[in-house]
Amino acid sequence: MDVIIEEKQKLSNPQVTIEILKKYNFDFKKKFGQNFLIDSHVLYKIMDAAELSKDDFVLEIGPGIGTMTQYLAERAGQVLAVEIDKKAIPILHNTLGMYDNVTIWNEDILKVDLNRVSIEYNDGKPLKVVANLPYYITTPIVMNLFESLVPIDNITVMVQKEVAERMQAEPGTKDYGALSLAVQYYAKPYLAANVPPNCFMPRPNVGSAVIRLSRYDKPPVIVKNEALMFSLIRASFNQRRKTLQNGICNYEKLSYTKEQVAHALESIGLPVSVRGEKLSLNEFAALSDALGEIGQL
Repeated sequence: MDVIIEEKQKLSNPQVTIEILKKYNFDFKKKFGQNFLIDSHVLYKIMDAAELSKDDFVLEIGPGIGTMTQYLAERAGQVLAVEIDKKAIPILHNTLGMYDNVTIWNEDILKVDLNRVSIEYNDGKPLKVVANLPYYITTPIVMNLFESLVPIDNITVMVQKEVAERMQAEPGTKDYGALSLAVQYYAKPYLAANVPPNCFMPRPNVGSAVIRLSRYDKPPVIVKNEALMFSLIRASFNQRRKTLQNGICNYEKLSYTKEQVAHALESIGLPVSVRGEKLSLNEFAALSDALGEIGQL
């Protein structure tokens, strides 16, 4: 049965949120990065960005007290809300009790078997992920979702604004780095909205943004050794001001000589003096293949 709650009764109404927090004597925990959305316009932008329908199974990470979950439940077919804070669970059962399409888990998302979730809840079909992520753990969660190889259609997340900018950054820009390349290997980023601090309770000290990461069926580049390519990417940004050659040679997990790196760079048409921030994903893949043929010491 579809349930629609009036806007004024939802948790996106600051007064409703305050009443719930007082009722349960809720304390915000810094370690969980708890900042609850209190702006319905932003929530609708998130729903639109995720392109939800009643055919969708949604994994929500960090529902908090259920503010965004209410909107997800009204748009999607099924919602699994995974919340790490056990003190939020009774609140979620209260705020979401009228929805029969919401399941609540008290778990650490980094310890959840996501492929099992996909199989048991969605017949192995691609799921959608929606989250207002704790900013201190955004990158580990996003990369875990990609690297777990769970079938995903898209990930729509609220993140710190500068992290969103890094995810979609282009080569040669100040925001471009290892995160840009990692995200863009797996997905196409789309910045859906910028969100000011006054849209949250309590207010964060930084600006936020909603970004959708649409998962590729196949990576946009072909590389023979994916692990080597990512090692080269980490090496190149580990010491950002150094040349790529020095970054690779100084990286403890790689053992190439300067001569080998120089030869590989020249073989793909790049100068030995190039810095990692100038290389595109295609060029990192080409460099990885070239160095892979040379072999390490």
